[in-house]
Amino acid sequence: MYIKKEEAVTIDGPAAAGKSTIAKIVSQKLNYIYIDTGAMYRALTLRALEDHINIDSEQALVNLLNDTDIHLTQHTSGQKVMMNGEDVTHAIRSENVTHNVSHIAKYPGIRKEMVKRQRKLARLTSVVMDGRDIGSHVLPMARHKFFLTASVEERAKRRYEENIKKGFKVGFADLKNDIAQRDLQDKQRDVAPLIKADDAIEIDTTSLTIEQVVERILDKISKATI
Repeated sequence: MYIKKEEAVTIDGPAAAGKSTIAKIVSQKLNYIYIDTGAMYRALTLRALEDHINIDSEQALVNLLNDTDIHLTQHTSGQKVMMNGEDVTHAIRSENVTHNVSHIAKYPGIRKEMVKRQRKLARLTSVVMDGRDIGSHVLPMARHKFFLTASVEERAKRRYEENIKKGFKVGFADLKNDIAQRDLQDKQRDVAPLIKADDAIEIDTTSLTIEQVVERILDKISKATI
């Protein structure tokens, strides 16, 4: 057992299903620490691209990860992602990183080290952790597990609007295709694929507002702890 069951909430699901946004709000409501596991993989992807590392070489990427400090810090304005002391919070959301992160995240050696780091964080405090395989693989003993879904069309729309606000210009059709491809990669990878844990509660967010999803999650947690 990695942590006490009552100390963790896991929120899994495919790309752009609203996991990060929902997890941040839930963590604030519960006064838990939010851990964006996807940001950790994105930070490594950013460094690999910047350092011109061969992303088809698992060993080269593992060596790079072992030499990379990824630290998540909490601020009133939100979570900051620090890589070797540099704030990369915005840089990791670029189109190039988004396009390559699933490829890098599929390697067993990368996932093994990342999972070790994530479990260590969860042992230190009460957390809300989101990702692709948190409830099924990273923290299988967590009591409160959720799996968010939404149609590809809706997820592409959300990501498009999010990118526009951040100043990233990506065509809607390209985003839709990229999300579909990421779904396929995440589901078919050999190590810890995207899958709903047997004891996770699934919530289709396609027609729900952020507030409605948060309310459902908090209601389920409240009823489970009575």
